[in-house]
Amino acid sequence: MTIERTKNYELSILDTLQALRTKTLDKLMVHITKLGDGGGIWIVLDICLLLSKQTRKEGMLLTISLILEAMICNLMLKPLIARKRPCDLNPTVSLLIPRPKDYSFPSGHTAASFVAVTILYLSRNIVWQPALLIACLIALSRMYLYVHYPSDVIVGMLIGIIVAHLVFLRLGL
Repeated sequence: MTIERTKNYELSILDTLQALRTKTLDKLMVHITKLGDGGGIWIVLDICLLLSKQTRKEGMLLTISLILEAMICNLMLKPLIARKRPCDLNPTVSLLIPRPKDYSFPSGHTAASFVAVTILYLSRNIVWQPALLIACLIALSRMYLYVHYPSDVIVGMLIGIIVAHLVFLRLGL
């Protein structure tokens, strides 16, 4: 599949999501995506883990993983690949959130989300299950809001999972 054909396929997926838009879903997806802004929900979770003696080591693993993920996604890959966002290619879509200022690839919201889920899962913390639901909703919201391609989200998931696994294996519990 050529790059252009892949891009068109990904835009068709995003356009299909746009066909599902309702006022209720619009509000919900904006709120869900805000949970991931700046890694917000995961940083709050991390602080909670760090405050408890029983989960402090888990919190440290999450802190390290979130920092590495942010460096890889935001400082290395986004500027290196410099992929335009789908909303830049199809300006007819009305954005429900301010246009993100950085590049599209990979999705940092998704990567941070899956770092958290993976650390929780590997630590056998039961919170991984609701965290997975939130992470999946955040990933979906990025596409619904037309600021990420499906491949941005998929690679974000993979980066999050891989980073968390490497940190866990290297520093583990």
